[in-house]
Amino acid sequence: MKLFESFIDIAGTRQSVRSYLNKPVEKEKIERCIEAARLAPSACNAQPWKFIVVDDQGLKNRIADQTSNKLLPLNHFTKQAPVHIVTVMEKANITSNLGSKIRDKHLPMFDIGIAVEHICLQAVEEGLGTCILGWFNEKEVMRLLNIPRSRRVALIITIGYPASDEIREKKRKTMDAVISYNTY
Repeated sequence: MKLFESFIDIAGTRQSVRSYLNKPVEKEKIERCIEAARLAPSACNAQPWKFIVVDDQGLKNRIADQTSNKLLPLNHFTKQAPVHIVTVMEKANITSNLGSKIRDKHLPMFDIGIAVEHICLQAVEEGLGTCILGWFNEKEVMRLLNIPRSRRVALIITIGYPASDEIREKKRKTMDAVISYNTY
């Protein structure tokens, strides 16, 4: 397990990985990533998520086929990843749903975003790489995984050992561009 001196080190090391080694990921590492997500905060403690770990290679490849198409050059790397974690949006509790309606914000989407990033940050600690996918054929993924029609697939995370140790330079806005105090 890779050890970091600070959370900023982990956040600075996390990047979208699009090339993986042909090496299985230990179940214990996947479960620690899911445990990190399980501990994530959520509005009104709704915990509106379920994580389907797809590590059967045949099924994983059929899921990967649903993340890309021939017309757009997106996600053609997904078959390389040994594991996919499919994030299913579960029904939120009544207080979260009420808050979503009152504030006109779909709180479960925020909650899932937080939980998914917990997975990705724990993966860095485990020496793994991830990529969060929002582009996929949701209906076909739901069919392949027997997900009830009353649910939604929010995101898919590819996870595995990165093919390279290189940490790309992050191109981010400056602090001055993203922070202000007491007024916009």
